[in-house]
Amino acid sequence: MKKTKYFTHKSSYVDKNAAIGRGTKIWYFCHISEQSRIGENCNIGQNVFIDKGVCIGSSVKIQNNVSVYSGVEISDGAFLGPSCVFTNVKNPRSKFPTDRKDFSKTFVGKGATIGANATIVCGHTLGKYSFIGAGAVVTSDVPDYALMLGNPAKRTGWICECGSKLVFSGTKGKCPSCKKAYQKDGQKCIEIKK
Repeated sequence: MKKTKYFTHKSSYVDKNAAIGRGTKIWYFCHISEQSRIGENCNIGQNVFIDKGVCIGSSVKIQNNVSVYSGVEISDGAFLGPSCVFTNVKNPRSKFPTDRKDFSKTFVGKGATIGANATIVCGHTLGKYSFIGAGAVVTSDVPDYALMLGNPAKRTGWICECGSKLVFSGTKGKCPSCKKAYQKDGQKCIEIKK
């Protein structure tokens, strides 16, 4: 019997031609579709569906009851909260099905967090280390480090890579927890490298 380099609970199903990285754990009642790729050291919670051809980076945590549909790409270190929702068709109709080539692309940047029950409308980019609050509805691109709340989601502040809300004096900001420095530049926030 061939020993795998990842864990799959016996109630889950992994299609042929799905690539799963070393150290990844796939828990109860999941379905990993063919041609999908999941990186190393990911944690896939209960009742998760990964659609055909989806690419997920390493060290990603996907909590319970999440469906990641074709057209969605998840970068390293992202966190998908319980029951968050992705879409992949802008104007869905049951009577007029969409061809896979027409799916809108959604990109979740490195280290981004999507809170519980948030909805990500397709065709947008969530910037690196952005933070989408619980229940928010994202209808536009999200800048790096942006804190997004509400329906539709609006930027209410900036957040550090470590997850603490940044404190600004003018255009200069600092994380109260890890002390990283940032600078605001119009609608962008940039980490100041030392």
